[in-house]
Amino acid sequence: MPPLQSLQRDFPSIDANFLQFCASHRIFSVEDFLVHDLQRLVAFAECQDMSKDLKKGIAEVLSIIDSQHQPWSNGMELLGDTWRNKILFSTGCEGIDLLLQGGLRGGQLTELVGPSPSGKTQVCLQAASHIAHKYMGTVMFLDTSNSFSPKRVAYLVSCLLSPSVKEVKERTIKRVMSNILCYSVFDIFMLLDVLHQLEFKLTSQVQIKNEDTNLHLLVVDSFSSLITAVLGGKGSHGHSLMVSAGLLLKKLADEHNLAVLVTNHMVGGEGGISKPALGESWKTVPHVRLLLSNDHGSNFYNISILKHTCMASGQVGRLLIPN
Repeated sequence: MPPLQSLQRDFPSIDANFLQFCASHRIFSVEDFLVHDLQRLVAFAECQDMSKDLKKGIAEVLSIIDSQHQPWSNGMELLGDTWRNKILFSTGCEGIDLLLQGGLRGGQLTELVGPSPSGKTQVCLQAASHIAHKYMGTVMFLDTSNSFSPKRVAYLVSCLLSPSVKEVKERTIKRVMSNILCYSVFDIFMLLDVLHQLEFKLTSQVQIKNEDTNLHLLVVDSFSSLITAVLGGKGSHGHSLMVSAGLLLKKLADEHNLAVLVTNHMVGGEGGISKPALGESWKTVPHVRLLLSNDHGSNFYNISILKHTCMASGQVGRLLIPN
């Protein structure tokens, strides 16, 4: 969504006085409205000399936001969309696939949270390897902390192959590796740029070929490492960037029927109890949140559901990741 200043020409209510009022509350874009307390904003506007004009401007921005939304759908339409063409992608981690009744669902954003180290990157690499091999589709891996290991991926792919002629095995590994695209992304602005380019590319492919794209999985490891750098301070700009990135990831998943997998770390909470990072603004964004922990000194990991669109939270499973 655009900066407020760009709306001034087309919407008379969004004038210089309104922009100055918004700037005093650190609101510079339409996205900032999505994370701001609008009741407080209206209350502040009512205390101003030009309260009527300011409230008219607020209503105008809300109308712009509303116009960007898709039409309302009834329950049956939503249920049909949930299951229509939404494939389940097996991750190759038996414990996760059993827990999620098949794997990662296309059209959904799944968040994997856990302390460091707890195996989050290993699960991402395992899922990328398995999906690229089994479904013969493309996997896009956005690496934010130099965690992607081609050698590890090649090993995981080799574990998926039955004993065969060396040349055949090497050819299969090469094919799978070529289907995994890795990009280094080191700040939130690079991430947004990459995601917008991907959106344009996928949309263009659909329009030209009139068929689904071959991208099956999009991984962001780690999403939280990009966001924590911009969340400091009292302003809402960092939260706006975080929500914008999350909504864009969900849009890509839904419109192109791909599974999105992001990782998040843990921080200290009340009473010393750890909780997922990124706060309250983020936890409503993912469709699925999974908590991963490691049995220290072993290759076994515990996985539990923190949030799921159609499964009860608290369900647990165990998985084994090979050395």
